[in-house]
This record gives sequence, structure tokens and C-alpha cells, in this order.
Amino acid sequence: MTSISEYLGSSADDLLNHKAKVSKDLLHLPGPDFVERIWMGTDRNPQVLRNIQSIYDHGRLGGTGYVSILPVDQGIEHAAGASFAKNPIYFDGEKIVELAIEGGCNAVATTFGVLGSVSRKYAHRIPFIAKLNHNELLTYPNHFDQIMFGSVEEAWDLGAAAVGATIYFGSPQADRQIIEVAEAFHRAHDLGMATILWCYLRNDVFKQDGKDYHVSADLTGQANHLGVTIEADIIKQKQPELNGGYTALNLGDSSYGKFDNRIYDDLATDHPIDLTRYQVLNCYCGRAGLINSGGGSGEHDFAQAVHTAVVNKRAGGMGLISGRKAFQRPMKEGVELLNAIQDVYLDDSITVA
Repeated sequence: MTSISEYLGSSADDLLNHKAKVSKDLLHLPGPDFVERIWMGTDRNPQVLRNIQSIYDHGRLGGTGYVSILPVDQGIEHAAGASFAKNPIYFDGEKIVELAIEGGCNAVATTFGVLGSVSRKYAHRIPFIAKLNHNELLTYPNHFDQIMFGSVEEAWDLGAAAVGATIYFGSPQADRQIIEVAEAFHRAHDLGMATILWCYLRNDVFKQDGKDYHVSADLTGQANHLGVTIEADIIKQKQPELNGGYTALNLGDSSYGKFDNRIYDDLATDHPIDLTRYQVLNCYCGRAGLINSGGGSGEHDFAQAVHTAVVNKRAGGMGLISGRKAFQRPMKEGVELLNAIQDVYLDDSITVA
């Protein structure tokens, strides 16, 4: 069995012993009592609290306050052929749910079609997260816009514990998406479901001089802050790879947003744990849990997944949501990868920095 340190390789000492720039004392950290400690005093009704608790209590991480979620909406977001040709069993949505169960996940997040096709068989066996909107990727030429594929009521009818949605912050369609998702999340809370927001950035201008500021800590942090503003209970975000998105977009005669240089000097360094902690700060200091996405599948999936999990946990995050790395391989290996991620959160020696 490969150890966490072996997966981290030469980065092990730097990641496992880093002292964060911003003190963890500012954060509301995950734990077994998270619902009582954080959510009890909010406007969420008892049904929402019950469903959030059901997610925290399920799977190998049940009772820890951390979550491992399997998300599979790539059949729409990335096209079914491109996503499942490598492992055709996942054209059958039942296999997606089976992978989440066998992999010890807290929940499975996928489409109305998948969940509706197996609802009576599995809704009582693993918490469902119904993804409300998608970028359909078939319109020619391709464009990038999240559109609703169903209603919150439909999610409730099929037994979902939570709903999920994506907003492309920074895109020309962002204003409409914010309004749609805010209204949907309000209705989901009314019906007793938790809410999870994919807080993604999307605009070609965020790529400057060979750098991709879609994954900058400052811009993703602000996207997170907008997400918790519309009462997302959990924020899904790509882990940051750099910083300075605001400064890059304010060069020359350009003017974009507002920022304070202290977010770069006092609140972060270029270390991945510090960059991710800035994302957590923007989630109301962790009152809404930050889950980072696992990214695409490749040659070093296990090492990359463990690296992402260690950074998330030590930064004060709540867990990982990893799809392609798990389902684009034989199910046995997919289960092993999900378990490797979960082992990071089960290891008490890996502490918050």
C-alpha cells in the first residue's frame, strides 16, 4: 500500500510541515459537530440540517466533518463520448452510483437523468446531489453558458439530499445565472435540501501572457464569496495555482474590479496551502465548506489526487470532489483512488496548517 508521503514524493516535507501565513484560529474548521457548531444558528430549516448531516455521516468519512463526493456530469459538460469512451460501463448511470457506493463516498452528484433512472433503488443508500444546470456543448459553434435542465421540485421528488449548480462568474451570462441559481437555492432550502455551488470563472480575458487566472487565488476567492452570498452551503472550487488575477487585469489603461495589495502580501504567499486558505477565508472563514475539484484524468492521478487532498485539508477545506480521475479507469482502480483521497482526511497526523 502506497503511503501518503510516497504519493507526495519530494513535496512531502513542504506540504506536510508548512506553516500557513494566515492563522487557522480565524477559521471555522470541519469536525463531527459542524452542524451544531456552525449551521444550528442559521436560517436553514430542520430538514436542511438533517440532509447536510446525512451527507457528513455517510461513507468512509462519515462522522469526521469531511466529505468525499463523486461528481459525474461530464456526459453533458464534456460530451458523453469524450468522457465515457475510455470506460464505457459509465454510459450506464447506475454504474456511477455504484462507484460512489463502493468507493465509500459521502454522496454522488450527477444529472437528473442518472438519478431519476435509479432513484427508487439507491436514494436510500447514498445521498443524492442533483445537478440543476449544465453547459450542453452541442450548440454550434460551442458556447459556454449554464442552463437549467430541471427544477428544484424534480430534485426533491427523486429523493435528493442536496442540489448543485454552476455559475460561470466573469462570463457575459453570469448575471442571469446568479439570479437563477439564487432563486433555485432559496427554493431548495425551503424544501429541506442542502446547496452546493460550482464557483467557476469563465472568460477568455482571464488568460494573460501565458498565465491562466481562472485558477488564481484572488479571483476564485471572490467567486467563492459571491457563492456564499447566495447561501451555498458548500462551495466547489478549483484549487488555485497562482495569484495576481486582479493585478494582471489592471495593467495599462485597463480597469477591472477592486483589490487591496494586502491580499497578496498579508493574506497569502505563493505556497498552495496559503493560496487555498485564501479561498477558505472567502467562504466566510469556512462557515461554508470548501471542496476542491480533482481535475482531469492523466498519468499521475493518484499522486495528484493525494496532493490536492493534502493541500485542501491543511488549508482548512472540507474535502474533495473528484470525478474523471475515478471513473475513467476500471471500477476497482476508481475505488482505490477515492479511498486514497479519503485516507488523507482519515489520517490524524495530517493537521490543519
